[in-house]
Formats: sequence, C-alpha cells, structure tokens
Amino acid sequence: MDRPEPSLQTIAVVGLGTMGTGIAEVLARAGRDVIGIDISEAQAVRAVAALEASTARAVQRERITEAERTELLSRFRTFTALDVAAAADLVIEVIPESYELKSRLFRELDAIVRPDTLLATGTNALSVTRLAAESSRPERVLGMHFFNPAPAMKLVEVVSSVLTSPEAVAAVTALALDLGKEPVSVGDRPGFVADGLLFGYLNQAASMYEAKYASREDIDAAMRLGCGLPMGPLALLDLIGIDTARTVLDAMYAESHDRLHAPAPILKQLSEAGLTGRKAGRGFYTYGAPGSTEVVRDALTPLDDATLTEGRVVRSVGVAGSGTMASGIAEVFAKAGYDVVLAARSQEKAETAKSRIAKSLSRSVDKGRMTAEARDETIARITPAGTYDAFADVDLAVEAVAEDLEIKQQLFATLDKICKPGAVLATTTSSLPVVACARATSRPQDVIGMHFFNPAPAMKLVEVVRTVLTADDVHATVREVCTKIRKHPVDCGDRAGFIVNALLFPYLNNAIKMVQEHYATLDDIDAAMKLGGGYPMGPFELLDVVGLDVSLAIEQVLHREFRDPGLAPAPLLEHLVAAGCLGRKTGRGFREYARR
Repeated sequence: MDRPEPSLQTIAVVGLGTMGTGIAEVLARAGRDVIGIDISEAQAVRAVAALEASTARAVQRERITEAERTELLSRFRTFTALDVAAAADLVIEVIPESYELKSRLFRELDAIVRPDTLLATGTNALSVTRLAAESSRPERVLGMHFFNPAPAMKLVEVVSSVLTSPEAVAAVTALALDLGKEPVSVGDRPGFVADGLLFGYLNQAASMYEAKYASREDIDAAMRLGCGLPMGPLALLDLIGIDTARTVLDAMYAESHDRLHAPAPILKQLSEAGLTGRKAGRGFYTYGAPGSTEVVRDALTPLDDATLTEGRVVRSVGVAGSGTMASGIAEVFAKAGYDVVLAARSQEKAETAKSRIAKSLSRSVDKGRMTAEARDETIARITPAGTYDAFADVDLAVEAVAEDLEIKQQLFATLDKICKPGAVLATTTSSLPVVACARATSRPQDVIGMHFFNPAPAMKLVEVVRTVLTADDVHATVREVCTKIRKHPVDCGDRAGFIVNALLFPYLNNAIKMVQEHYATLDDIDAAMKLGGGYPMGPFELLDVVGLDVSLAIEQVLHREFRDPGLAPAPLLEHLVAAGCLGRKTGRGFREYARR
C-alpha cells in the first residue's frame, strides 16, 4: 500500500543565516508553520527582525495587509534547541557547508524527528548520498537547494540520491511549486545543475585575473555588457563568499578531476587571508564595511583621470564587409558623427549594406529613439564603395569580413598597400590571432583588435585587443574612439577567446556535457541558468542562436590554444554540426524551429 504523501505543513529550518532566514520567510508567506532553529540566540533574534522588516516593507507597498502581516509573523517561531524539530513534517538544514557539521546534525535529527519526517539538506557542494547513507532513514533524505536571495529567486533544485524514495521527491517538489518556485529535479553530484555550470565559469574568471590577463573591472564589465549578466564573475565571487566558492570547487574537482574545477590558487590565498568577499569587507574588491554592497576605491582601482599616450586623430572610418556585423559597425560610427566608407567586394553589396542600415535607422525613428532629421544626416555620412581603394584617406579601417584567417590576412595585405601612413587598422575577429593579421602588413604596430558584439548598435562592449607589436598611440586611439561611439572598451591581450568567449564557451560546452551524460534535460538546464543564475538566455537557447558551427569553431580554437582536455568540444556538439543541425539558421540545433 502506498504511503500517503506528507502535507509538509510544519517545517523546521535549521540555521538562520541569510539563506535560512530567507527560506523561513518564503515558507511563512506560503502559509506554513515555521520552526526556526539556530544555536545562536542573537542569530535567531536577527532572523525575526529581518522577517519583521521585510513584511513591513510589503505592507508599505500594499502587497499584504497589516492583518496578513501579523498572521504571517505568528507562523514563525525561533528556538536554540534542536529537539523542537520533533513537530516538523520536513526539516531543511542550512548550516555551514561542512560535511562533519551536517552529518552530525542528521544523526541528531534521526533521534528526534518522527519516522515519516523528511530531511532536506541545503548543500550545493557536498554529497547528498553520503549524508543520506549515514542516516537511519536514507530514503527520506534529499537535497532542497534554494538560491540567494530565497524570497526573490525562483529556482529550487530538488536533489535525489540513489536511496531517495520517489514519494519524498514528489512531496518536496509539490512544496516547491506551492511556494511559487520552479523546481528542477536533479541527481546527486557536486554543484548540481546551476552551480555545476556557474562555478567552473567563476573559477576560470579568477584564473584569468590571477594571470593578469585583464583587470578585475574589465573582466566583470566584459561579462555584464557582452553577455547581459546581472553581475560580473569576480563581483559575484565576492557576493557568494570566496571561501564558499573554494569549498564548492574542491568538491567538484574531487568528483570530476577536471582541471577547470581545480580551485584557482588566488581563491585559496584570499580565503586564508580572511579576504572572503563582501562579508569580510574585502575580496577581489574592497567594500565600505563588512557586509556592505558599496565598492570603494583601493590600490587596484583605475584612476578616472589616468592619461594614456595621446591617440591619433580619427575623422573618417572605413568599414570592410557587407554582412550584419559590418553594417552594424558602420551604423555605430555614422551615428557618432564619423564619415564612413562602407566597402564590399562589389558596389551592389555595399549599396545593399547601406540599405540595411537605413532600415535599421528608420526603425529607430519609428520607436522614437531618433529624429527623422538625425536619421537622414547619419545615412548621408555613409559612402558605399565596391573597392577597398576607397580607404585611401580613412584614419581608421575596420575589417568585418568572414572569420577565416586566410581571407583576413589577404585583406590586411591589401589595406597595407591602400591606407595612408598612420592609419589605424583594426580587425573585429572574435577568435583568430590579431598578430597574424598584423604580420600580413608592413606596419604591424598600427594593427589592433576591436571586437564588437552582435548586434553592434545595441551592444555596449568592445574588446580592445593589443598584440605585442601594437603601438601605444594606436591603443590610445581605439580607446578614445570607443568612448566617442559610446561603447565601453575593455583591454585584453591577443589570445584565443579574449575575455568573453574564453569564459562563455567552456560554460556552454559543460552544459552540453551535462545533457550528453543524461544528467539533466535541455529545458531543466536552461531554466536553472535563467532562474538560478540570472542569465538572459539558457545555454541551449544561446547555442542555437549563435550557431552550433560557430560555437564548435570557437571551442576548437580554445582547445588548440590552451591544450586543456576539459576544453575539448563535447562530442554531442560535433555530431550535431556534422549532421547539419546548426541551430536556428537551419531550423534545427538542440531544439527544432519553425521554418520562416
């Protein structure tokens, strides 16, 4: 006979730190009776005060009435003794991320709670299976991983071990839905879905900073502006806690033995120095006080008035290419007041590209973003040309042709012959070596990378890539130009992926491996990263938009450059590309799309 599904009306939350207090609030708001337990009486008092403050704000905003607030607060009681958990239908522990502490707690709960009580761990790094195996009721132990801040974040990962009963999973999943959350059922492995993908990316960002490849500000700005993320990776590590991140990564590496999960040495150094992030007042950044969100200047903060070498004068710009990126870049320069020569392999292609720009500008007029007069002035600044000879007098030449090194080198050799002495020559490559384009000319000191992001008119980021041969005044020129066209420049060296792609594509590749290993579904992974990580798109949505062939090419470049086995493209990605399933552009990638 099937055991009746528990009602889970009375729920104990053990550990009333930030996460435990947030979970208690979510439960109380959903009508549950909440038993809050913490060994620190002061922490229990703070938890009550936090709930009183948040509900008072809810009344002020007319989200609940004063009577509802009073009833809600009456459902939350706090204690310092664990034995009160005897009344609970479900116990959720959110104590520090230590196996010894959690294991001891579960053994103590075994002797206190009823036989039908469910025990949930809030861990995001430790083995749920191991904790369950040491319990006298392993079939009733599972993971319930909320995300911070619990009242706002929609995702809850429901983690089952090989010992967990389906009834326990069903009961906790039903509870999560009743709380207004989006539950995702996953198996037991370090990091689960969201953190399993997130922490590898954060670790690589820490390694990138440690290698002095880019500044902390540029790494964070690149990922916010280039990928639409709510926070940069180093700021996020400070928020999570650098010691917590190190614990999660240690657990992930112990299982995967993937070097991408081996904690970057800087995480150990900062942790052991007590520089654990916001909670300590200092981590990658320095904060106004422990627990403060205010970033304050320190010795590493760039000076606002830092003077670079004086740049060269740029009045006219040549854009080589006729595709979407070339058209977008030409539009950006023309809108900023530059005279633009848009050159393609034929006059017809150049005229078509200019027409595309005119349509784009007309849409801006229709949406009230610019006047018809400004549109006409912008279009008038663009001169289409069917030959690169038209670049003879430009001050800056920007190539945006096919992502093929041989094609780009031939173009740079041509520009070298045509462009006047002192003209800056820029490539928009996202994955090829800039120095290889530079060496195709007799003036490698004038060559630099300007990696715009698609769509260029909307995306604020430009990765400014200088080679070992790039002149200081060329670098200064491009940074000044970026400011004039209202883009945010970030500096990086000439290596595969620069900042954004070097951090983004290993994350996408790891998501593919999760599906390949049947750990989670496409939909669950996409939901986890949007709801748990704040990503604007899930990894599989993004892969299908970018194009699986493009993604594979970038993965191959990264793997060749860094020779790390963890960067090898997932076989599933290779198989889909070989089958011609390239994403939205072919109607099928990881998902199928209606043909237009």
